[in-house]
Amino acid sequence: MAPAPGSDQGRAALLSAFSCYVLWGFMPLLFMGQHAVGFDPMEILAHRTIWAAPVAFALVWLARQSAQVVAAFGNPRIIGLLAVSTALIGLNWGLYVWATTHHATLEASLGYYINPLLNMIVGLWLFRERIDRWGWVAIGLAFVGVVLQALALGRPPWISLILAVTFASYGVIRKKVAVDAQAGLFIECLLLAPFGLAWLVWLNQSGAAVGFDDPVHVAWALANGPATVLPLVLFAWSARRLPLSTLGFIQFLAPTIQFGVGVATGESLTALRIASFAFIWGGALVFAAAAFFRQRAARRALRASAEPI
Repeated sequence: MAPAPGSDQGRAALLSAFSCYVLWGFMPLLFMGQHAVGFDPMEILAHRTIWAAPVAFALVWLARQSAQVVAAFGNPRIIGLLAVSTALIGLNWGLYVWATTHHATLEASLGYYINPLLNMIVGLWLFRERIDRWGWVAIGLAFVGVVLQALALGRPPWISLILAVTFASYGVIRKKVAVDAQAGLFIECLLLAPFGLAWLVWLNQSGAAVGFDDPVHVAWALANGPATVLPLVLFAWSARRLPLSTLGFIQFLAPTIQFGVGVATGESLTALRIASFAFIWGGALVFAAAAFFRQRAARRALRASAEPI
């Protein structure tokens, strides 16, 4: 059961969600910086998978959750679900790194505008969370925005759709796995790290790796660890304590920042793409306004019930 929004745990979950989406919003700058000094997208992804593991282990150790990790490896159902979530987040990471290093940050940001709407639909379907008429209006406006984006690109926005589906699916699985955020993420990192290590070994043998060329490149490589783990821990922790519909609303923050990064770095913004984002922003505003008025009505009802008769 999700904590009450006004409780200490509810406020902590909201703060965690806001923090993780701000960090994700600015993450394209990290990958663009690495690409500018010679990293290719697959090497960036490999460093993410490797250096995330020790950071995730440190968090498990600090939280004294080592026993959870051991117990999880003894539970085939939990490991099976985490293997699926690992595959989803690995695909999501790889595509996102490629998009942000190939002038497709705007299309990537569209994916993370779609994702909250998928969260609302999945919340209705799997967790019986309610969507009122304004929620459906928001989803409808965003759908029009996706169609316009496809027209602007001359093709379906595959990057956007794959990012949205993989991360929404990841959120659902993490909500169902009975493992705390830090322990679950550490297991995912352990499952991913061998693939990243194998790729780095191959790159080094072929002379194509740049991550160990000098202290500056090493610093760029190591930065992938905390940059990857911290927002994911915050997300996983808040996802288990907030309704998916609430999480979906807050998630509009990250693509808005990503959109700004894409525009600031010179990506093409045609009239049709502007129209596409305008519909999606309209959906976000409708949802935000509806959430605000529902919360205000709930506070009034609470105050009224507390008044003496």
